Amino acid sequence: MKHTLPELPYSQDALAPAMSAETFEYHYGKHLQTYIDNLNRMIEGSPYEDMSLEDIVKKATGGIFNNAAQTWNHTFFFQTLTPERREMPEKLVTALTEAFGSTEAFKDEFTKAAISLFGSGWTWLAVDADGKLSILQESNAGNPLTKGLRPLLTVDVWEHAYYIDYRNRRAAYIEAWWNLVDWEKVAGRL
Repeated sequence: MKHTLPELPYSQDALAPAMSAETFEYHYGKHLQTYIDNLNRMIEGSPYEDMSLEDIVKKATGGIFNNAAQTWNHTFFFQTLTPERREMPEKLVTALTEAFGSTEAFKDEFTKAAISLFGSGWTWLAVDADGKLSILQESNAGNPLTKGLRPLLTVDVWEHAYYIDYRNRRAAYIEAWWNLVDWEKVAGRL
């Protein structure tokens, strides 16, 4: 199965000024495309060649895992963004309040996890088979799927995600990112 660059549900300049078209040109058009190209090259003729991206993430190791997970993570990340500010659906408000005390407490805890993740990686909101929500810091290409969890939300904290627009100000990037989250998609994954 050949993996391809996912189509975005918005134009590459739609999220400006929080994420500029130049950031998208590099982050989506170059970084993500490179992971996809590497993955396609690496799985050719291997047992992974006909697997879904999710199955590769769950089963692979080494370079194949890294490129598959980065492809999956980035696709998930970009598909969770929207240029239209959306209110959080009530079922998500309820779940976050039960797990973290309030939506504000969830955002604070998630933000702290994203800012404090050392080096490159991802911060995730995930749910387990019993419906328990958790926030995870994952280095490099880490993904909750490998722990049997279902991802609901992620923020990319690799420097390439924000350096063009925010330089080394990860906290400012996270603050702007909150305004781009499509809460209906997050609630739909719950």
